[in-house]
Order: sequence, then C-alpha cells, then structure tokens
Amino acid sequence: MKRSLIALAGLLAFIYLLNPTLGIFELVPDNIPLIGNVDEVTASTVLLSALRHFGLDLTNLFRSGPGPASPSAG
Repeated sequence: MKRSLIALAGLLAFIYLLNPTLGIFELVPDNIPLIGNVDEVTASTVLLSALRHFGLDLTNLFRSGPGPASPSAG
C-alpha cells in the first residue's frame, strides 16, 4: 500500500511538472513574487523523493564537485 501511494504521488508530481502553467492544475500562480514557483519546487521534491524510494537517486546530479569518495583499494 505504501509503495502504491508513493508511486501515485510521484506520478502526479511528474504530470504536474510536464506543463505547470496549464492552468488546470496550477496551484500557485507563477506571477506572484517569491512564492510563485513554490508549487513547482514542491512537485520536484516529491518526484525526486519518490524516485529515490524506488532506488533511482538523481540528487547526485545537482551536487557540485567530485562524487562520493570510493573506498581505497588497499
């Protein structure tokens, strides 16, 4: 049940992000200063969290610098 709800949340976030200014699903108008893009940020966070739950961690794409240190071979 939990996996189904997480998958549904991820799917809804993905659909929302496909066309955030469609008007049908727009939760916060984008022309409001400072808070206009909060709904897109929230949908992105939900989508990335759902993907991470299912084993696909894309958050490393947004980090600058070298990746995590690999264990030394000895």
